[in-house]
Order: sequence, then structure tokens, then C-alpha cells
Amino acid sequence: QVQLVESGGGLVQAGGSLRLSCAASGRIFSPNSMGWYRQAPGKQRELVATITNGGTTNYADSLKGRFTISRDNGKNAVILQMNSLKSEDTAVYYCKVIMPLYEYWGQGTQVTVSS
Repeated sequence: QVQLVESGGGLVQAGGSLRLSCAASGRIFSPNSMGWYRQAPGKQRELVATITNGGTTNYADSLKGRFTISRDNGKNAVILQMNSLKSEDTAVYYCKVIMPLYEYWGQGTQVTVSS
């Protein structure tokens, strides 16, 4: 069983920055991908960014240039640096790990951007 614990969400003014962290405990098999998704009120959950254990990244096109994903394989942790935040970035952000045959979600962390 894998558990994901997210941290770093909160309230920030438009134009500000936040850094989300997600630490995975349990057995993480390779190859794997860790990433962030978000869900705004009344909307479907959407991809933010993912990163493989080999370092290959994938971003939602609309977020390229403002968000940066990174990971620490030794700690099974993934970081999302969010800059130049906008009110439309307000959402619950979820961490996810995908392995062969299994995938796990975190419980989510709220990010609220005030305009």
C-alpha cells in the first residue's frame, strides 16, 4: 500500500507563489510517474504536471512557464513550484503516483488565489 501526503497549499494573492510537496510512503516500483492534478469547483479534475522517475516531465500547455515540477527519487517526493498565480488556479491539488498495475491518489490540498 502506498500513502501520499501533500502539503504546502493555502491562500495567496494573485501574482504570488506557492510550493506544494507530496511525499510517498510504501513500496514505489519503477518505472513510475508522480504528478499533480487539480480540480476546481464545478469542473473536472485536470492534469497539472507529471514527472517520471527518469526525470521526464509533462505539463498542461496552459501552465507551462509558470509551474515547475521536480522530484527527489531518494525520498519519493514530488514538488510543484507555482509562480505568477492567478485566480483561475484556485482548486484542490492532488498528488498521484502511477506504477505498473497500480495508481494512488493523495487526499488533496486546497490552493486559493485571491484577486
